[in-house]
Amino acid sequence: MATPSYIALHESGELKRRAQELLAALASCGICPRNCQVNRLEDETGFCRSGRLAKVSSFNAHFGEEAPLVGRRGSGTIFLTNCNLGCLFCQNCDISHLGYGHEVSASELAAMMLALQQQGCHNLNFVTPTHFVPQILEALDQAAARGLRVPLVYNTGGYDKLETLKCLEGVFDIYMPDAKYSDPEVAQQLSQAPDYPEVNRAALREMYRQVGDLEMDERNVAVKGLLVRHLVLPEGLAGTREVMAFLASLSRNTYVNVMAQYRPCYRADEQPKLARGLTRREYQDAVQAALDTGLSRLDERLPRLLVLPAQPRVEV
Repeated sequence: MATPSYIALHESGELKRRAQELLAALASCGICPRNCQVNRLEDETGFCRSGRLAKVSSFNAHFGEEAPLVGRRGSGTIFLTNCNLGCLFCQNCDISHLGYGHEVSASELAAMMLALQQQGCHNLNFVTPTHFVPQILEALDQAAARGLRVPLVYNTGGYDKLETLKCLEGVFDIYMPDAKYSDPEVAQQLSQAPDYPEVNRAALREMYRQVGDLEMDERNVAVKGLLVRHLVLPEGLAGTREVMAFLASLSRNTYVNVMAQYRPCYRADEQPKLARGLTRREYQDAVQAALDTGLSRLDERLPRLLVLPAQPRVEV
């Protein structure tokens, strides 16, 4: 197995320096695009409702992620509590909105990382990490000193600040962002983030610059690169065709999971268009939109029962 990129940063002391710099920035927090400017070092809270310590709801070997992450031994997921988005339809609302979880010190978070490595997980998968980047780096430096050697996955809602992502270069081997919306008005209505499309595209460009297309080892397990998730919403609310066109402009080899599992959750009934699940045709059209742009690396677990045969359209 190749040595993860963060090992060199740890050995040089750069990882610790970046962690300290980001932790200091919590005194007037601008870690994410919200720029709340609260003093999280004193446990003041802004949009993400998070203070000085990371908060974790659970950690375990997970077998429900994308095939390149799961392999045979699972993806070592650490589910972080709270979120910097306000999605009305959140399918993890107990964690992201209701705050289920408990605060952990850096040493406790490092111990979780090492426990998942000990279980044989192919990677460490930080779910909703954006608002806890400083705490993750603080714990990672400790874990690396204690023998951590597995690749890291940044599993994010995609509302990430460019300056923070630049601090992560050489830390995360695999980026797995959402690409939720193409329309600012929809992003405001559904996630309280009118700048989401602009911020998300800048973030994905930076992620791709850092790690490139998704690469696999001889076991077809991901070792490096970009993997993008797009949740298809009813009534075309996600702007799927525009999102796919952008992803293809990054690279036609972008690995994309076109997700069909939308169901009304949390406060979805506040928006009439979100009050039902997807139709077969809506999902088929989303897959076709991806194929039309030239994207071909779609996650192999496409829900076969939902999808009619979709083929690339040929210009004549």
